[in-house]
Amino acid sequence: MIAGLPMYDRPETRGATDRLWSAIAVRLRATGIAAPEALTRGADPWSLWRDPDLLLAQTCGLPYRARLHREVTLVATPDYGVAGCPPGHYRSVVVVRSGEGVPPAPRLACNDPLSQSGWAAALDWAAARGVTFRAVLETGAHAASARTVAEGRADIAAIDAVTWRLLTRVEPAAATLQVIDRTAPRPGLPLIAGPGRDPASLAAAVEGAIAALATEDRAALGLVGLARLPAAAYLALPIPPDPAAYAARMGDPAA
Repeated sequence: MIAGLPMYDRPETRGATDRLWSAIAVRLRATGIAAPEALTRGADPWSLWRDPDLLLAQTCGLPYRARLHREVTLVATPDYGVAGCPPGHYRSVVVVRSGEGVPPAPRLACNDPLSQSGWAAALDWAAARGVTFRAVLETGAHAASARTVAEGRADIAAIDAVTWRLLTRVEPAAATLQVIDRTAPRPGLPLIAGPGRDPASLAAAVEGAIAALATEDRAALGLVGLARLPAAAYLALPIPPDPAAYAARMGDPAA
């Protein structure tokens, strides 16, 4: 039996995340559901999400709708109280270097081509404004995307608003960037379980644990509650092309 909460698990929030998991695990065991003592860390996310022994994990909306929805059980969606978003939803902030605008054909720093907040949201934002990215630099993480823009290796990035709140507190590069826009709200990062798990019992344990967290831990994690979003809310969104296909479509295979 394994569990993991990798999506917002940074060193600065690790203690609060561990206390959240402990509170979840206590509630699960009280209902007769075996739960591991500690979260699994350091594993490849896809291995975690697809592990047959998965009890509970958090994923991103794009991996869920693109690949995972037929393989896992949707549990619920944490609500991070993102301004301008319905419960259980989030958005991205669009950032550039302070004092600069968006060039006609900007270079995008993207954390992952299967990221809703860093890639799909950036494409939606660009399409609505007639912007074409002339290059896409895959960075591996939102913090790395912020640094890539700050260092001048890219011109723009879309960063998960929950992550951005934390980066403004702990990442020096964030202080050199400015938010120029926000993307449209989308369903947030869902909790999933292995096939055959009872989502209602898992959701109840998570909801109770969030409510019982100390005020400082809820603030550190940005959590305000739990939303029950249907799978259809995720599956209704389109799946974006990967960066190579996007570059080819834009007529610049070298980008």
